This record gives sequence, C-alpha cells and structure tokens, in this order.
Amino acid sequence: MDEELRGFGIRVTEAGSKVFLFQYRFAGRVRRLVLGPYGDLTPAQARRLAEEARGRVLAGGDPLGERKARALAAQAEMVRRTAEAAADALTLDVLIDRWQTGPLSDRSPSYRKEAPARLRSGLSVLLERPARSISTTELQVQLDDLTSRHPVAARRLHALGRAMFGWAEKRNLVPTNPFTSVTMEGRDTSRDRVLTDVELRELWTAAGRLAYPFGPFIQLLTLTLQRRDEVAGMKWAELDAEMTHWTIPAERAKNGRAHIVHLSEPTRQILTNLPRQLDPESNGPSPFVFTSNGRTPISGFSKTKTKLEELMTEAARSLRKNASSLATTDWRLHDLRRTGVTVMARLGIGHHVADRVLNHVQGAIKGVAAVYQRHEFLTERAVALDTWARHVLNVAEKHGNEPSDGKVVPLRR
Repeated sequence: MDEELRGFGIRVTEAGSKVFLFQYRFAGRVRRLVLGPYGDLTPAQARRLAEEARGRVLAGGDPLGERKARALAAQAEMVRRTAEAAADALTLDVLIDRWQTGPLSDRSPSYRKEAPARLRSGLSVLLERPARSISTTELQVQLDDLTSRHPVAARRLHALGRAMFGWAEKRNLVPTNPFTSVTMEGRDTSRDRVLTDVELRELWTAAGRLAYPFGPFIQLLTLTLQRRDEVAGMKWAELDAEMTHWTIPAERAKNGRAHIVHLSEPTRQILTNLPRQLDPESNGPSPFVFTSNGRTPISGFSKTKTKLEELMTEAARSLRKNASSLATTDWRLHDLRRTGVTVMARLGIGHHVADRVLNHVQGAIKGVAAVYQRHEFLTERAVALDTWARHVLNVAEKHGNEPSDGKVVPLRR
C-alpha cells in the first residue's frame, strides 16, 4: 500500500503480475477498484486515477459500483442496438417471406403463391421499410387509393395484411398490428356476373379466331370450367392415354386436393388437334399443353383478354346488328365458372354435382353430411360437363336470340 495516498496500492501475485488498485470502504464494506496493470499504467498515472477515485469516495460516491453500472448500461445499449438492427432488418418484404414459409406452409400451393404476391403488389412502396415502422396512416393511404380503383382487391389486401401482421404481433416481431385500425369503405359482396347465351356465343366465336395457344386455352377454359391458372398450367402427363379425363394434381389445385375433370368430346377434339411444342432447353417435347416458349405455361392474360374483347366486338357486329358486345360490359374469365354451374342448374343438374365439377370442397353438402359424404359423383360430373359442352356448341351455332334446340353440333375448326 502507498504510504502517502491512503487506499492506493499494488497487488503482486505469485506469478509475478502486478495490478494497481484503490481500496476504500463504502456502506460498511471494503471495496477494491482495479485501476489497471503495471506496465499499461505508470505509477504516476495510477496515482492520479486513485486520487480521482478517492475524491469521489469523499464526496459520497462508489467508484466500483459506478464502473459496474456503466458496464451494465453499455451492455444494455449493445443489446438494444442489436435488437434495433434485427428489427430494422425485418422489412415488410422479409416479413412476407417468413409468413409464407411459416403459417402458409400448410395452405394450398396456389394460396401460398397468390397471398404473398398480392401483398407485394399492393404494398410495393413499403417493401423495403422495417415492418415495425409501417403506420396505420400509411396503410390507410395505400388502401384508399387502391379502393378507388379496385375495391375488391383492396379488401382482399386488407384481409391478408391484417392476418400477416396479426401473426407477427403474436410472435413479437412487430409491436402492434397497423392493419387493425385501417378503415375499409363498403363491404365485400360476392360477384354474381353470369354470361348470357348470346354473350357466350360471342366469346366462343372470338376464341375460335385466336391463334394457339390462347384461342384453344379460352375454349378449354370454357368447356372444363376449371380455374384459369389450372388450365393454363395443364400438362400432357396429366391427361390419360385415351384423353377422357384430366387429373389436376393436388399441388396445382387451389384447395390442395387432386381433382379429376371429365373431358367432353369437343374438349378431346381440341386437345387432339393441338401442336406439341418443343422445350428448347432439353430439345424434347414441352410438358405444357399451353406454352409460348416451351419452358413455362402461358401468361399475359390481361393482353389476351383485351385482344379477345376486340374480336368479340367484331363478332357482336356480325352476329347482331346494333347490339352491344360482351366486351363492353364488366366480365372476367372467372365468370365462366359461375355461368357454367348456372346453366347446369337450368338444365336440371344437381348443385351438389356442379360443386364437385368446380372442385369446391365446401359446397352444397355441409355439416355432418360433408364429413361422411365421400362420393365423388364421377359419372354425374361427366354427364354435367357433356351437357354443358353441348350447350356451348349449340349457342355458338345460333344467331340472334333464338333458343337452343338441344341438338349436338360438331365443333368447327
């Protein structure tokens, strides 16, 4: 211990290491403050540090306690900064990825693809922002703008965003769910658009004038009543050898259930006459029935619909004088499914059969019956699609608004 400065000393171990220290009493206990090793500090530097520590003790302070408090504060600050950096790294784009690989992993393949795509498209300006920093006000502005243009899409985006942020909030990935306080105008009403027979004729006539792959695609979409992406992604391997039925695998079906589609005679004629495309990468046949490049299924449905509407307008002028065309009214490709089951009901086909044609898991059979009813109505579904195909071809041959006579007409090429 130093003889002049009380409490200042140097401790020497058996190994020969030397450490300067300052010893003092605080709250009835002896405390030792390590000043630093000999060599890193000279005796004069260590003495100055000891004098400063003694001054704090005389003023009622606790140098060792203060040092520990500063160390704990620095550690807490480091933890806070690390957490801040991790939170900032969780951008909206990253959160969508985590949601897709997390709770969406047990949803159907089509939903796992569609839901993230809708979020990224509708909230594109916020994708690089930390998810925790996105405010209700910003979301309200985005959804109000989308509502003015596409109200149904806006409500779907709101539902998806609310579900995703609710999941993130439960896992403490974000502090709150900003979608909870977003106000949506109006309500989500189910679409009820059904094409008339005259409109169906215009559509079929126009599709017949479209070249491969889009013309035959529209016709098969009409005859099979399956979903757009399911028909667009049809593969030759999904068709049986006799081309009597098409099996949509579970991974491509919206509800995650494999689905057997009966192929009517007109459908078989179209498929039989389709050209087999080549895959430029393998130099072998392309697996896809409808493809523009041989490697991937067709896309660009908006452009196809625009071209189709132009041809439908011409068809309307040739088939009906001074009559408006389907192209001038609000319609979608998906309306073909509703049109088909509506016509089936009109022709006496049971709605439980029509539900199975559309691959609706929850349809007319509900409750306990839905649990125990596992009959797939394959024969009845074949009759339903044959009847629907006959109706399509009959109305396609009619002019004006005269009713169909029920006769089967050949498919024209």
